[in-house]
Amino acid sequence: MKAIVTGGAGFIGSHLVDALVARGDEVVVIDSLATGTTANIEGHLATGAVTLVLADLLDDGWQDAFAGCRRVYHVAADPDVRASAGAAYHMYRQNVDATVRVLEAMREHGVKEFAFTSTSTVYGEAAVIPTLEDYSPMVPISIYGATKLADEAMISAYAATYGMTAWVFRFANIIGERSNHGVIWDFVHKLRDRPDRLEILGDGKQVKSYLEVTACIEGILYAIDHASGTFNFYNVGSEDWISVTEIADVIVDEMGLAGVAYDFTGGDRGWVGDVPKMQLGVEKTKALGWVPPVNSRQSVQRAVRSLLDALD
Repeated sequence: MKAIVTGGAGFIGSHLVDALVARGDEVVVIDSLATGTTANIEGHLATGAVTLVLADLLDDGWQDAFAGCRRVYHVAADPDVRASAGAAYHMYRQNVDATVRVLEAMREHGVKEFAFTSTSTVYGEAAVIPTLEDYSPMVPISIYGATKLADEAMISAYAATYGMTAWVFRFANIIGERSNHGVIWDFVHKLRDRPDRLEILGDGKQVKSYLEVTACIEGILYAIDHASGTFNFYNVGSEDWISVTEIADVIVDEMGLAGVAYDFTGGDRGWVGDVPKMQLGVEKTKALGWVPPVNSRQSVQRAVRSLLDALD
């Protein structure tokens, strides 16, 4: 099929592009390259398997690419949860306005299938852990989480109003090759600059679920292939969690360091809007037949090794 991937030159988007090309799809990537890079998809561009439309979704000119398209994978977003507290309107524009513009382009060109990358932060500080998809009330505590929840509402309404089929995926922390932000990136770069000490935001006891990116892509494509509803929503993550201090320990070990002192900034969370405990229930994807193939620690180890390889 002809598929569009917004944000397809970014971290998660480029891995999705890899999988779609492997399936034989004709892929059009729409990306502003604000956080992505053509290096992530240059092999596909060279073979002609992928076409790149260099554009910002808040501008015009990219909509014609939707002609003849069957499915849109909307991955483009500002993913910086921590920074969203200081840039609320920017986050809203990037994550809500842009999504509605994509939905409008679909409506105008008769595109009926829409897959969306959402987030565990839509649940806020859930009282039930592991948190299942039917958990309520959803009370996000970050601007980022609020924008994604607003997106989900608009997608549901567009699907019902205009006869679309939609798949929404609420991600745990997705990590791995090509990532350029997050706790692993932060810790590795801090330790390369100063191998004897590491600043850890919060108390280090924050515990969250992590999933390696290729496993994440496998899970969302499996769910799309096997789901049957009009508006489908799934958690995607591992079935356990790992603490921030344990992540630091893994990184120190993988870097071959010893005697590293940890400096904690205090408090039970790393920043305003940080959810200190998160683990998603993944029974819905398991009921379809897909089980996460790696746990949080294995995901962290793979992500650390891929980053260290890229930096060598």
